[in-house]
Amino acid sequence: MRDIVLLYNPIAVFFDMPLALLAIGSVLDVEKYEVIIVDARVEDQPFEIIEKYLDKAICFGVTALTGSPVKDALDMTQKVKHARPDIPVIWGGWHTSLFPEQTLKDELCIDITVQGQGEQTFLELVEAIKTHVSLSAIRGICYRENGKIIKNPPRILVPMDQFGDVNYDLIDVEKYFKKKGKRQLDYISSTGCYFRCTFCADPFVYERKWSAVSPETMVDKLEKLYQKYRFTDLNLQDETYFTYADRVIAIAEQIIERKLKFTWAATMRADQGSRMSDHDFEICANSGLRRLLIGVESGSQEMMDWLKKDIKLEQVFLCAERCRKLGIAVIFPFIVGFPDETEKSVQATIDVAKKLNSMHPNFSTPIFYFKPYPGSKITEDVIKKGYILPQTIQEWSDFDYIGSSGPWVSDEKYEFFEKFKFYLKLSYSKQHPLFKPLQAIARARMKHNNFAMPIEKKIVDTFFTRQKLS
Repeated sequence: MRDIVLLYNPIAVFFDMPLALLAIGSVLDVEKYEVIIVDARVEDQPFEIIEKYLDKAICFGVTALTGSPVKDALDMTQKVKHARPDIPVIWGGWHTSLFPEQTLKDELCIDITVQGQGEQTFLELVEAIKTHVSLSAIRGICYRENGKIIKNPPRILVPMDQFGDVNYDLIDVEKYFKKKGKRQLDYISSTGCYFRCTFCADPFVYERKWSAVSPETMVDKLEKLYQKYRFTDLNLQDETYFTYADRVIAIAEQIIERKLKFTWAATMRADQGSRMSDHDFEICANSGLRRLLIGVESGSQEMMDWLKKDIKLEQVFLCAERCRKLGIAVIFPFIVGFPDETEKSVQATIDVAKKLNSMHPNFSTPIFYFKPYPGSKITEDVIKKGYILPQTIQEWSDFDYIGSSGPWVSDEKYEFFEKFKFYLKLSYSKQHPLFKPLQAIARARMKHNNFAMPIEKKIVDTFFTRQKLS
């Protein structure tokens, strides 16, 4: 009789496969454990499913991303603990990596938090729970013992080649294909990030370390998954997939050699792309590369240097030009509303976003508002100046990173950018013939930055639902 391990993915606005839960669930011995993953994004009654297994489960694990997903994670955790008070509850993910001790102080229903890379940690945790031994030797966790909160030493990043295959049979893959509207498989081939961007929490969580699956091993895994699930698109969820160009090219060449017929999308830093050749880009395109995400953050070089982005605008446009020639779609995210950002910097972002959008109909420049994400260098600086972050896990669950303006964005600036984003997209993206007259008007507005009386926006907002970028 196998022991049951229950894992939960809370409600969120996107339908990526629960890669974190798949990763930790896949390291457990299938002869000893039955892993049940319940995802509130694809299940109508997730607690009813959990109830079926709760009495026999040896632990309940939750992945928690700071922000609104925490609200549902808390609600489900409290329901589980109320139904079975003795079950050990383990939280992992970004929130517990940033707030390992605060999470336990704020919510008594949570017994253990995991920090950083979770595969080996979770394996040791489950074995310790099963055999009723002390948690004191397990690195990378924080836990409560006899009313006292104990934080163990951190765990060193484990090379990803040491882990076996991710078992996608732990989820109903077809449900995710249906939710996405296409046969897109989510996959992660590396962990961590070498870079030092001051608005990002990665340097805090992974201490600027990086580990990846080797090319041959990765393509072996992908080929098995392709034969089994017949996906048509691969969504690579790596923070920085193009960290080493020779690795990326080796993977692309093997995809071509093995005749694996799927498209793929990934993240790229502009400096990484600029060090690649035109031929390298062609190999990636021939292997199925359909879209890149290249973070720009600001149109001002001075602002990018302040952010320690370590890229140049020339590198952004070099990558854009190569993608334009090959028909590769690109998302170029920007952020406005940094503390003390000048109007000159904001105008530079407007100008660069316009220029990139106009280069190709499949280029887009989503603009977000800076929010002080915990763990980032900028957040540390604004706290020193008196900014107060949410103080409890309950307050963090109300913190909205995507939908609203940040604390350094005035109502006037917010209104301007909401109009600007609309007309920018309407001006340069592919449009149905019905929208061609509106597109001509939008381009005229963009030329003069004139967004007064946005009648076109009201028409589109009234009659058409636009999907938000998650």
